Amino acid sequence: MKEPTPESTRRCRLGALGLLAAAAGAHGGEPPDSVALARAAETQFPAAVALLRETLAIPNDALFPDHVARNVSWSETQFRARGFTTRRLETGGPPLLLAERADVPAGPVVLVYLQLDGQPVDPTRWDPPTPYEAVLKAPAGAGWTPQPWASLGDEPDPDWRVFGRSSSDAKGPVVMLLAALDALAESERSLPYRLKVIMDFEEELGSPHLPGAVNRYRDALAADVLAIFDGPMHDSNRPTLVYGARGIATITLTVFGPRVPQHSGHFGNYVPNPAQRLAALLAGLEDDGGRVTLPGFYDGVTLDDDVRAMLRETPRDEEALARRIGIAEPERIGATYEEALQYPSLNVRGLRAAWVGDQVRTIIPASATAELDLRLVVESDAERLVGLVRDYVTARGYHLIAGAEPTEAERARHPRLAAFSHEVSYGAFRTPRDAPAGRWLEGALTRVDGAPPVQIRTMGGSIPIAPFVIELGVPAVVVPTVNPDNNQHSPNENLRLGNLAAGISIYLAVLT
Repeated sequence: MKEPTPESTRRCRLGALGLLAAAAGAHGGEPPDSVALARAAETQFPAAVALLRETLAIPNDALFPDHVARNVSWSETQFRARGFTTRRLETGGPPLLLAERADVPAGPVVLVYLQLDGQPVDPTRWDPPTPYEAVLKAPAGAGWTPQPWASLGDEPDPDWRVFGRSSSDAKGPVVMLLAALDALAESERSLPYRLKVIMDFEEELGSPHLPGAVNRYRDALAADVLAIFDGPMHDSNRPTLVYGARGIATITLTVFGPRVPQHSGHFGNYVPNPAQRLAALLAGLEDDGGRVTLPGFYDGVTLDDDVRAMLRETPRDEEALARRIGIAEPERIGATYEEALQYPSLNVRGLRAAWVGDQVRTIIPASATAELDLRLVVESDAERLVGLVRDYVTARGYHLIAGAEPTEAERARHPRLAAFSHEVSYGAFRTPRDAPAGRWLEGALTRVDGAPPVQIRTMGGSIPIAPFVIELGVPAVVVPTVNPDNNQHSPNENLRLGNLAAGISIYLAVLT
């Protein structure tokens, strides 16, 4: 029998999405209104806070296998306690965890994507230095004051925050879903569809094993719609739907100088400085407005009048956004924030050369390294954009070495030496806003506060969803719930208590 293509699979399944609204009425009567959703979230809130504190105490850097093992085990326990069957999907790296509950065995299938790993931590940058211990804080002027957990009381302040690595990205959303499932059970309602949850434990590493696993386990992961429970809400902190996300590729560029660091007094003006040469390379990649100068970098991206009109529908206070971030003006890639996200970007995400601060030395470094990331849009070809950067480096006279260090022969022959490596993690995706998946989720979120959610064409961040869209032919929509100012990927990451409660309501609306 011929294997169905992703496109034919998609056509067969899209009709099932129209059954979701009817299914809600067939299981448990009329869907609850915004008041009922809020009350259910309020009932589950104390337990959700306790569960959040519990999971934040489990370190979750995917570079450490013991971190992964503890988080996988925790997830299995939580979903099994809520009536799910679980299965570890082996990937050749950290496993994926698939949890499934079939309240309606023959109904539509909703697949939810969640991640449980977090960015590495530098405890010296945290206040206090406890990234894996949840700390409750209240706003105090321009800063935050720690509060005892007992002070939450019966009516917690929604603007208080829980600080801890992955509080927002993305253990908070995991806890919100679990709390919503508990609210569903307390109301003695069942799910109006088959629910599958796929847990990713290496998303912050770029999910390198995910594409192959999606292909390998395509039957187990088959679904009618993919809902991604991740990311920050719109700046207004209103219920939000996002229909696409950028992909990501990374580049490591190292420029070599002397064999070992040299005294800057003895050899300044004589030994080429690799840090200065790397700085010159990086400076030439963008103009003063932040636009990438590589010819063809933005090829294929066309924003017609309809797209621009769609982008204008997303409310955005550009001045307030700049003030919150702390910049005087943005780069000039697009006329607005929304427009800027429709283009690929090139970012210097890290630099290293010799020593700084109280360890600074008067030396010429032996090498200088830049870590770059390329954010991709649907129109981008990742390998082509990486090739543009590589060609730019070689066009400026650099010989790219094959190993980690230049050989003596290479040092003698080539005046400019560099190492260049890259990795394409995954591509971008974009679901049409008028697709059945979007219409269903728009209806669900409208029930949260009686108004349609904010709808965003593309988010700036990257999530590994393209493999699902490409391999399975499943439409994907992001349902973000965390506060926009959550410091994700940075020290002092936090989750606003009001968003924890609202997230439970939002996910309960989706579940019912």
